[in-house]
Amino acid sequence: MALLANRESQLFIDGKLVAGSAGTFPTINPATEEVLGVAADGSAEDMGRAIEAARRAFDETDWSTNTELRVRCVRQLQQAMTERVEELREITIAEVGAPRMLTSAAQLEGPVADLSFCADTADNYQWTTDLGVAEPMGIKTHRTLAREAVGVVGAITPWNFPHQINLAKLGPALAAGNTVVLKPAPDTPWCAAVLGELIAEHTDIPAGVVNIVTSSDHGVGALLSKDPRVDMVSFTGSTATGRSVMADGSATLKKVFLELGGKSAFVVLDDADLAGACSMSAFTASMHAGQGCAITTRLLVPRARYDEAVDAAAATMAGIKPGDPNDAGTVCGPLISARQRDRVQGYLDSAIADGGRFAAGGGRPADRDKGFFIEPTVIADLDNNAKAAREEIFGPVLTVIAHDGDDDAVRIANDSPYGLSGTVFSADPERAAGVAARLRVGTVNVNGGVWYSADVPFGGYKQSGVGREMGLAGFEEYLEIKAIATAV
Repeated sequence: MALLANRESQLFIDGKLVAGSAGTFPTINPATEEVLGVAADGSAEDMGRAIEAARRAFDETDWSTNTELRVRCVRQLQQAMTERVEELREITIAEVGAPRMLTSAAQLEGPVADLSFCADTADNYQWTTDLGVAEPMGIKTHRTLAREAVGVVGAITPWNFPHQINLAKLGPALAAGNTVVLKPAPDTPWCAAVLGELIAEHTDIPAGVVNIVTSSDHGVGALLSKDPRVDMVSFTGSTATGRSVMADGSATLKKVFLELGGKSAFVVLDDADLAGACSMSAFTASMHAGQGCAITTRLLVPRARYDEAVDAAAATMAGIKPGDPNDAGTVCGPLISARQRDRVQGYLDSAIADGGRFAAGGGRPADRDKGFFIEPTVIADLDNNAKAAREEIFGPVLTVIAHDGDDDAVRIANDSPYGLSGTVFSADPERAAGVAARLRVGTVNVNGGVWYSADVPFGGYKQSGVGREMGLAGFEEYLEIKAIATAV
């Protein structure tokens, strides 16, 4: 791989690293606003060639049926990424603005390690199930269920955790026997493009099985949803874009996986350690500048202790200063772009207009004249109907809302178009479990438990998505089931 300085990435189509037909576009360091280098700018024509290569590789090679080859190739990719992890770390910090501490977890090393789960699952999976002999309609028949790859998968990924999301799609899709066209976000093209370089140099993945098209044009990614040669689209991003993906895919009735937005609630019950829970909530909301779909951004606290809860959250957030993501102690780095920073500021302005107040933060840090930074912010005195309490902000912003007991807390938590994640804190484990069971969400943290793991499915209810990523359920998203009935 090239050095980070003045790096120029390429497309990866049909086993070859190639230039983009639309030229190049810059990738920006969000902490400094400096141009890091350029990425190949793929066009609709490039995307068409990538789809054709993936279609041909699926239809004309044994990739979908050669489990041994697939397992070996996924392990080779993991090994190549492990050997280059320090270079990948520097790219991730510079391009994503990810705090260095997170690259040892979900921003890099975690998802690389998780590739083992994909390879192991494929290696040990029961690809066929014998249902035995029966006599439906009086005809003696031997029945078998076969599980097969869906086909060509279009993977469209966002910028906030690019390695985690790219690999959470590529790993199971490839291990299950599919071919893939990956279209990453324009903000983080390098994190995807390096996969093409590693695949070309260090794996036996056949030409056309993986194709990576970086582009400054979001419309290029939309072609994956519309093209009849694509059998499935796996999309992670905003709920609004997810609706478009689903609508575009409906024309060919292709399979669609969607992991979308969230406005998750951190529920503190009246017997919990209030200060400790509120401090944890504030810390979580500040991580990676709040740029995570499952981050709990509504803090629900007992009304009788509301002011105390606001003060505890504000004390924690006020102590978390936006900083250089290269520094080992940085928790809150920059937002990804000026556009995103302005979007977050718009939500902060709306909070004041709706009658709220800032208990901490509220805008750009005074000590930083470069970089797309926003102060970790605590909003108080809003109810659950305010814009800042209902819509996904995707910044280091926590809205504190009062509740009047367990039933009311559950009502408020579920009063959302989203249903991605949640947290419950209580001194009584059974009480906490009872509240957790009533939350209409895909993942729940109870008293500090961690649900993020390669073997745990991730996804949401309602407008937070369709389907599950990771775990056995995530692997099986990329499979079809065929019933074979043989007369005996």
